[in-house]
Formats: sequence, structure tokens, C-alpha cells
Amino acid sequence: METCDSCTKREENLKNALQNLPKEELLYELAEFFKIFGDSSRILILSLLQRGKFCVSEISSSLNLSPSAVSHQLRILRQARLVKYQKQGKEVFYELDDEHIEKIIELGLEHLIEI
Repeated sequence: METCDSCTKREENLKNALQNLPKEELLYELAEFFKIFGDSSRILILSLLQRGKFCVSEISSSLNLSPSAVSHQLRILRQARLVKYQKQGKEVFYELDDEHIEKIIELGLEHLIEI
């Protein structure tokens, strides 16, 4: 059975936790960000881009996806700032936007492997 001191301490901990939560708007943006990872085609593309820069045709043929499907997914990933592109002549090469994206994927995989 909890003592009054224990109840008071837990209430203080809860109050502190609530005060230190990120703003609701930021949490909403985080939820939207993680929705992007909810599509297996996008995860495949991101996983491939962890290993280098590739154009749509390379991604398409490697992952057995149509070029239009790859382009559509890349547009979504670009809008979410998960990938960036660079034009080289007539070709457009895609890569992960920064190392944070790679870390997110790696941490997700580590978590799944531990389960």
C-alpha cells in the first residue's frame, strides 16, 4: 500500500513530466513524420538510398517497382525532407537527406531485431 509521501512524489513526477512534454503542435508533426515510414515501398526506397545515390530507373529496376510508382514515392519522401536530389546532366540522383534518416531506420531495425 502506498504512503502519502509516495503519492505526493508520484504526483510531482507526473506534473513535471506533463510540463516537459513537447508542444502539441510538434507532437502532431512528429506523428505525420512517422506516417511517411508506414509504406513498405517507401521503406524499400529509403533502405536502398542508405547505400548510395541512385536515379529513378535504377531504383525502379532494382526494387521491381514501376518508374511512376518510384517517382510518386520519391515526391512524398522529398516533401517530407527525407530524401534530396541532385541533377547530373539529364539524370536526377536521389539520396537520403541527412544522417538522421539513416539513424531512424537503423534504430527501427535494431528494435525489431531485439523483439
